[in-house]
Amino acid sequence: MNKLDYIDQQILKILQVNGRITNKDLALQLGLSPPPTLERVKKLEQQGYIKGYAAIVDPKMINLGSTMLVSISLHQHQFDAINEFRQAVLSFDEVMDCYHVTGGDDFLLKVACKNIEEFEKFVIEKLSMLRNMGKIKTSVVLSTLKNSTAYPIHR
Repeated sequence: MNKLDYIDQQILKILQVNGRITNKDLALQLGLSPPPTLERVKKLEQQGYIKGYAAIVDPKMINLGSTMLVSISLHQHQFDAINEFRQAVLSFDEVMDCYHVTGGDDFLLKVACKNIEEFEKFVIEKLSMLRNMGKIKTSVVLSTLKNSTAYPIHR
């Protein structure tokens, strides 16, 4: 990973907040002309700093009003067992995020469902059917105080 200069850091900060900004407006905010600004953005994309651009959808507007945080403990921790779990989770549309974590549990999932009944169906028909499944602990999200997609970028 290359060290980012100040301008590249600013580009990342701005694009995280507004991925639809025009190159002209981005250049104006940076105090550069559009051609070198576009060149820098393309370089950041090619180097993997920018993985993509996406719309942030309100889950309630698409009838996914219930969010759960699910802690998973597996029975076995060999590579094949963990990999099998990972592959299964990748196929579950309900799983928004999956983290392999340290501590008492092995994985933490963020799951989006229409309601608690749909979540129960997800647990019974998908999660609990996995061969290596140990404990499943769920926390229902009551409200979201902060949900940022922008990472802090420091010099």
